[in-house]
Amino acid sequence: MRKLLAAAIGFAAITVAAAPASAADMAVRAAPPAPLPVIYNWSGFYIGANGGWGSSRNCWDFVTAAGAVVADGCADRSGGLFGGQLGYRWQTGGLVFGLEAQGDWADLSNTRVSLIDQAFSTRVSTDAIGLFTGQIGYAWNAALFYVKGGAAVTSNSFDILTTLGGATVASASATRWGAAVGVGFEYGFAPNWSFGVEYDHLFMGDANNSFSVANPVVAGALNRITQDVDMVTLRINYRFGGYGAPIAARY
Repeated sequence: MRKLLAAAIGFAAITVAAAPASAADMAVRAAPPAPLPVIYNWSGFYIGANGGWGSSRNCWDFVTAAGAVVADGCADRSGGLFGGQLGYRWQTGGLVFGLEAQGDWADLSNTRVSLIDQAFSTRVSTDAIGLFTGQIGYAWNAALFYVKGGAAVTSNSFDILTTLGGATVASASATRWGAAVGVGFEYGFAPNWSFGVEYDHLFMGDANNSFSVANPVVAGALNRITQDVDMVTLRINYRFGGYGAPIAARY
């Protein structure tokens, strides 16, 4: 009996002594890996709205029947813009390429007293602007900087009015094509949504237009209007489907 009791006590002592060593020998579980960073994806079809400010500079000349050009001065006018855009972008690495069409309603109109005959005033109005451009940019995750260039079109009307009373005595209208260059910054604040700001300059050149009646300022003359437009717009875009979803980086 004494031998059995001594054996039990000895076995218990050995078990207790061995327990810390066994615990120390257990494998340490590895810490979970850090979450993968999310990389914003700019590829895909998008549609959006824009609004902002525009300024049109117009120089008005009269071209006589003999081909002589009679300058009648220049004027600037600023006004509001509102419209929309749609396009498609491709992203490869940090480079982003795109094509875009944009259309805006505009309220750009200026009226000035004629330098040739102060009894009359001239007015130029631009009520619509369109842009058809290509883009190239570089993305830092959800931030995108880009430049753009392509074609521009404006819808214009030209009027001669009496300085006193403002009655229209001659008018012409024209849809004018030119070139556009621009620069912009856009930030993706949600997987399919982005917000940005853009500046564009439109080179619309000059064109001769005939009036609806005989020219009251310079008899028989055509009007030649030189036009340049500056635009600053705020933009919001939505990209469709999975193309706009963020993608996780791979190790």
